[in-house]
Amino acid sequence: VLQGYAAEMDNPLMAHLISPELQNKKDILFGNMDEIYHFHNRIFLRELENYVEYPELVGRCFLDQMEDFQMYEKYCQNKPRSESLWRQFSDSVFFQECQRKLDHKLSLDSYLLKPVQRITKYQLLLKEMLKYSKNCEGAEDLQEALTSILGILKAVNDSMHQIAITGYDGNLNELGKLLMQGSFNVWTDHKKGHSKVKDLARFKPMQRHLFLHEKAVLFCKKREENGEGYEKAPSYSYKHSLNMAAVGITENVKGDARKFEIWYNAREEVYIVQAPTPEVKATWVNEIRKVLT
Repeated sequence: VLQGYAAEMDNPLMAHLISPELQNKKDILFGNMDEIYHFHNRIFLRELENYVEYPELVGRCFLDQMEDFQMYEKYCQNKPRSESLWRQFSDSVFFQECQRKLDHKLSLDSYLLKPVQRITKYQLLLKEMLKYSKNCEGAEDLQEALTSILGILKAVNDSMHQIAITGYDGNLNELGKLLMQGSFNVWTDHKKGHSKVKDLARFKPMQRHLFLHEKAVLFCKKREENGEGYEKAPSYSYKHSLNMAAVGITENVKGDARKFEIWYNAREEVYIVQAPTPEVKATWVNEIRKVLT
């Protein structure tokens, strides 16, 4: 892909086949695939080869390189931009010509998906290896490697949701790390405000998608887009946020094990949040508590 497509975009002999709108868009289309390729080719593959005789110790290899695996996050974050570009130009003569020369049965987009599939395959591989490495010398490292890869997958997944937030004025990166995201039923019960509004709000929940950052929690409304592939991916319109410095939580709301309260400015604003399951609630309450303490 890097030689037969990406490099060809800079080949003067192919230039006449590339439409002007596609020129200079190489970075958007391929993201940091070259970085991923060189990491595997020069570093990771060689390390793996050292463990051919001791496969049960391979966890070490993942742990040593774990920081580099974060380059997949960058690749996945760019993927929606890449896909939308590909959809515009998928029938371009340039791509057809590259595909013909390479004698590929599949078009470029199938290959651009490979890194995303690769990072999800690693955790399956590590799970399998763990299954057969109980009580082995390297079992602990394998377990730690699996946990780390799952952490990267969660970060990739969370960031895919985060880039779909619309209508937020500031810079999301200033809110600190994104810790959790998920969909909830939310009721509001504010001290201020019209009593009629209060009564209404008490009975009918709003569907809200929450993003918990280190410095703020964002309330968004989820909109399902109708389209194909990534266009079908939801987008989230930003409604409001609470600064974590002024947030408090009440863990238990009577009558429902899935509910907890997030309150603001000494209970001036109270949000009753209902998680899909008690387990999800517990995870969120723990994360929020960590931020608050």
